[in-house]
Amino acid sequence: MGMPAAGWDDFTIVTSPFSVRLENWMSRVVKIISVLAAGGLFCFVQLAHVEQANARTPLRNICRVKGQEENVLRGLGLVVGLSGTGEVNDPATMRALARSMEIMGNPVSQRGLPGEESFDELKKIKNAALVWVTASVPGTGARRGDKLNCKVSAINGKSLKGGSLAFAALQGPNVNDNRVYALAEGLIHLDSPDQPLVGSIHGGCQMEEDVYTPFVQEGYVTLVLEKNHADFQTAAEIVDIIHQTHFKEDEDRQDVRAVNAANIVVKIPESYREDPVGFVSNLLELQVYQPEPEARVVINERTGSIVISGNVQIGDVVVSHRNIVVEANETGTPFADVTLEEGGAAKLQSLVDALNALNVPNTDAIDIIKSIERNGKLHGRLIID
Repeated sequence: MGMPAAGWDDFTIVTSPFSVRLENWMSRVVKIISVLAAGGLFCFVQLAHVEQANARTPLRNICRVKGQEENVLRGLGLVVGLSGTGEVNDPATMRALARSMEIMGNPVSQRGLPGEESFDELKKIKNAALVWVTASVPGTGARRGDKLNCKVSAINGKSLKGGSLAFAALQGPNVNDNRVYALAEGLIHLDSPDQPLVGSIHGGCQMEEDVYTPFVQEGYVTLVLEKNHADFQTAAEIVDIIHQTHFKEDEDRQDVRAVNAANIVVKIPESYREDPVGFVSNLLELQVYQPEPEARVVINERTGSIVISGNVQIGDVVVSHRNIVVEANETGTPFADVTLEEGGAAKLQSLVDALNALNVPNTDAIDIIKSIERNGKLHGRLIID
């Protein structure tokens, strides 16, 4: 089949129930639908209702047990050994350096008494920098003596390359708790040469206190649905399955109940009172129908990436952006290259495919999607990273 001499910029893609037109006012607009018809490729699609597969998944894939969440320790630290890329001419860094020298038996005088180093003399040092240190404690907890990886981010200075974290006392997430849960130190490895102010230390954080949250509270455990699966229908179904499996005698349904769309409270049966781990293990293996997460579009404007869940639809809308015109409606004839939902609603994925066929830049595609969402015609949640 011979193609017209015009380039892609001269075509209109008609992919009912929406069309995408890239207009070039210096030449006539040629419709791809006409080209397909002339070549004998015009065809219809018979919509078939496909029953949802009875896919099932264990509870552990869509929820967690309260008390098994990750915790973050954080604190300030001092990096030394830099090759002139540090910065001590800063009150916070000078105090940290003075405090470390005091701990090591070499106090710094703020008034510069005879025979003592003063704060002014610390300004000459360029091989130290103040940093922010964090370490993540896994949901299973950590015991005293365990070693964790930690992240180091410079607050000042030019680069952490070649530096070593002298010390950092890490506290817990509760700002009112002054206990030191871990100490961090060690040689810093830069995560990327392009980010010289961020690095990590493998096994550089040693626990000084236990961090452990009990998962049993007054004889109950709480299941927390992941945010992508937290809804009332899924919570109600899980309650029914747990009740039928472990609490058939509980007619009042008080031993297992959904507090809200994300939290389900389950009483530990008498037979498992001495073995709560075994009960939770069996509980998380219960099979439920695989819930369908909410329709969403995730856009990263920095990288230009667009991630679409398969059920995001578009309502009736017309969007004009630069020289691109997008028309979406629920009328017209479906063609072979279109993915349709029941009722003929357009899918966002089909729109993005049509824009890609016209070589429309992702930045313009993102602007079009945002315009559709602002108009209230994007049937899904838009998330901008």
